[in-house]
Amino acid sequence: MTDNVTTTNSGAPVASDEHSQSVGADGVIPLHDHYLVEKLAQFNREKVPERIVHAKGGGAFGVLEITDDVSAFTRAALFQPGTTTEALARFSTVAGEQGSPDTWRDPRGFALKFYTTEGNYDLVGNNTPVFFIRDGIKFPDFIHSQKRLPGSHLRNNDMQWDFWSLSPESAHQVTWLMGDRGLPSSWRHMDGFGSHTYQWINAAGERFWVKYHFKTNQGIEILSQEQANQIAGEDADFHIRDLGEAIDREEFPSWTLSVQIMPYDDAKTYRFNPFDLTKVWPHSDYPLHRVGTLTLNRNPSNYFAEIEQATFAPSNFVPGIAASPDKMLLARIFSYADAHRYRVGTNHAQLPVNAPHATEVNTYSKDGAARYSFNAPQVPVYAPNSMGGPAGSPDVAAESAGWQSDGELQRTAATLHAEDDDFGQAGTLVREVLDDAARDRLVGNIAGHVGQVTIPEIKARALQYWRNVDQTLGDRVEAALNEVAATGGIDPDVAPPNAAGINREAEADVALKV
Repeated sequence: MTDNVTTTNSGAPVASDEHSQSVGADGVIPLHDHYLVEKLAQFNREKVPERIVHAKGGGAFGVLEITDDVSAFTRAALFQPGTTTEALARFSTVAGEQGSPDTWRDPRGFALKFYTTEGNYDLVGNNTPVFFIRDGIKFPDFIHSQKRLPGSHLRNNDMQWDFWSLSPESAHQVTWLMGDRGLPSSWRHMDGFGSHTYQWINAAGERFWVKYHFKTNQGIEILSQEQANQIAGEDADFHIRDLGEAIDREEFPSWTLSVQIMPYDDAKTYRFNPFDLTKVWPHSDYPLHRVGTLTLNRNPSNYFAEIEQATFAPSNFVPGIAASPDKMLLARIFSYADAHRYRVGTNHAQLPVNAPHATEVNTYSKDGAARYSFNAPQVPVYAPNSMGGPAGSPDVAAESAGWQSDGELQRTAATLHAEDDDFGQAGTLVREVLDDAARDRLVGNIAGHVGQVTIPEIKARALQYWRNVDQTLGDRVEAALNEVAATGGIDPDVAPPNAAGINREAEADVALKV
């Protein structure tokens, strides 16, 4: 017998990979051909359910290197000066299914897992600093409106614009989506954002509010609508291929990580709700503090094991980092981990790609499908106990309590601030960040999308939505609707160059001016 023999999943040698057993002249295959049964049964079960959101994506491994000192704001080990932490990044589209094209107009997911010395820290964001809604109770409805009709199973602009135009808080994100940033040329050439507001706690127990920014060091590059449509038909996996081939060439993509830092008490009196996911903080109020560099330098060895089964959850915090009263973040803290328990399994955190690298897991969780790690038999399976089992840390408990005990902050976060309108920041983005060429493309993109709406009432509401963002923009969209083909988008002769229309300085101050 040779050394390289096929085996069953239980390790026994197999006679043939090409011929199943048969009995008698009629070739009946018996049920005791256990290898045939094993192969077919395994094949029927070799996929897990795809993600409901962010189903199509890819990723790579790398490191986060801390180059600057932010220890005055957080005691988290991964953010201390000179620290290097292993990382995993997954990029994705939001609405598309597994086989959908990478170049559809859509926000891009920007999910990160850091294998820190204090456990895994997950940061789940997008390539935009804002989102369509501010309350998690609307999230299933929003996603349903972006997916497919139950009858025809077709995507439908009517229900997209019906939801958007009835949800004015979406205006800022939809303006980003319909602009150049809705079609990045690659994952390497787009920024990433934590989007939510998070809490940092330093060694003295002082608290700060933070927002994460990952600025691409490759430069912003975008596609025209015509280019994106062509690529979608020729190479649905264009972005997956681009990232993998760049890393194979040792052209390792990197991003500069910076954070905005707001003193804790500022949130109580700031001019708009700083925990509103549809808003950005102007950099003139809270400038960027550089933290370090994220570099991706290793492709996955197996896509299914290391990317499809990778699970990211904003509930995965480490000491020195905590949640905020952001209602979308609080909903995601539950929903992401729950989705992983359903999709990958209750013991998904034990898989190598999801398990911590530098810390021991001491938990009273037990059993469940596919469990393979377990405590020694003398370790109790309940708490409290008097048998030496692990116990919680009062320091961690005090840290996680955070803002929940601050009644004034709770009240102010739930009430309107002076500038808590839905269209102001979107209008500033149009008027002060985009240049003339980018505004032209924005008009074409909107007209191409709204032009496919078939219900007059929804189309009229969509036009008013854009007039609320900017009167001139709305008027131009209405004029363009008569010139845009039902399946068209922007003028195919207008192909945006790299970083077209993006004024980085103005972008930093996109919120309403003081």
